[in-house]
Amino acid sequence: MKQKIIIKVQVRCDKCRSKAMETAAAADGVISVALDGEYKDKVVVIGDGVDAADLTIQLNKKLGHASLEMVEEVQENVGNENEDQATQPPSSPSSPTTPYPPCYYQTSGEYELFRVVIDPQPSPCTIM
Repeated sequence: MKQKIIIKVQVRCDKCRSKAMETAAAADGVISVALDGEYKDKVVVIGDGVDAADLTIQLNKKLGHASLEMVEEVQENVGNENEDQATQPPSSPSSPTTPYPPCYYQTSGEYELFRVVIDPQPSPCTIM
């Protein structure tokens, strides 16, 4: 069951907004994360099986204050295919070396692409 979660957070700067996006994106089951509201102080999370209370607690710990505003079920659009194509993030070929699909974050109508890359031969750690 897909759900839309809106959490109001206390943001003072762009670094706080970035930290809120990273924290929300790291939660299990999250499909997309966006900032909304007049001051970009609401984190909108769409996901499948996301624990809204746990996510609110995590954001509260990271940012100082967060309050859960709304949780609602998201209905799939079956009617118009043109609308679906307009709201889809840009497609990019996934690299054969990365086992994870690319992650997309929506910020002010634009999508940013983040990709997880695993180094098969990491450099050894040195202790000084």
